[in-house]
Amino acid sequence: MTRSTEQKLIEKAVRGDRASAEKLIKAHQASLYSYLLRISGKPDIAEDIVQDAFVRVLQHLERFDPRYRFSTWLFTIAKRLYVNASQKNKPRYDSEIVGCWQGDADAPGAPSIVEEVREGAKDALQFALDELKPQQREILLLFHQQDWPIALIARHMDMPEGTVKSHLHRGRQKMRKALEAHETHQPRVSEVWAT
Repeated sequence: MTRSTEQKLIEKAVRGDRASAEKLIKAHQASLYSYLLRISGKPDIAEDIVQDAFVRVLQHLERFDPRYRFSTWLFTIAKRLYVNASQKNKPRYDSEIVGCWQGDADAPGAPSIVEEVREGAKDALQFALDELKPQQREILLLFHQQDWPIALIARHMDMPEGTVKSHLHRGRQKMRKALEAHETHQPRVSEVWAT
């Protein structure tokens, strides 16, 4: 969705157009859920925060500053809600729910070799992400999963671009070392890189 199309939807939604508000939600719901799932590791927490974030955004849509990206504002609100929820309940990561949520609808009941390799890689990825500090994990997820540019991450995280780049570099190194040192995950990652 282009920024001009998005801005028109926001303007209509502010005036009470429910269809426009629904289009905004649909445009950002999957990416926000995926981001929160990777950070929290729990589908129920991610779902709750996504829902709360959209409620807050829609209640205060008139406050949105069109000079910035809507997704940045939305993700910032969601992150604050997650931090608040984390203070109440310490998150637990579940490696089986990492990565692509939408399974292959036409996949057979018995897992194929490809599915087993993919699941092993998802477990390994979650293990490696768990080795990072929350701030470093968030930066890696925003950059690699959400395709945010460095400058946008820097504004979102309220830190210099050089610091974001440093976190990306060190986070990748830490993940690689953790995977290489782990006797179960190292072969799983090697299988994925070989395919």
